[in-house]
Amino acid sequence: MNQSLFQEFTTYDQLVLICGHYEGVDERVRQYLVTREISLGDFVLTCGEIPALTLLNGVLRLLPGTVAKEESLKKESFEAGLLDYPQYTRPATFRDWAVPEVLRSGNHQAIEQWRQEQQVQRTRDRRPDLYQQWQQQTPSQK
Repeated sequence: MNQSLFQEFTTYDQLVLICGHYEGVDERVRQYLVTREISLGDFVLTCGEIPALTLLNGVLRLLPGTVAKEESLKKESFEAGLLDYPQYTRPATFRDWAVPEVLRSGNHQAIEQWRQEQQVQRTRDRRPDLYQQWQQQTPSQK
């Protein structure tokens, strides 16, 4: 399951999810009715409702009218091939932990540059596989 799958499912007129329990679903259902099997990851759960809700949440938020500022969807993790930049809120200082000065500067160009740098660094550190893909797609952005 990934963001591109969510994007694909937004184009469907209908989506039927069959949630397995314990050992899954009857093989005949899988064999004759299932058109696609989707995995949340390499682990086992007791039921399929949680993965189904994960899929629904990922798809529904991409449908027009679901998110108030649809433009914000284009700047999220994975849309540009990178993880999202760090998020901060008020107050500017909490327990002596300060919001980076550049974010309080009001310099929108510097803020955008900082965010891009953070996305690259965060992706390189946390998801080397995504970072490598991103480098191959945007070689001038190393």
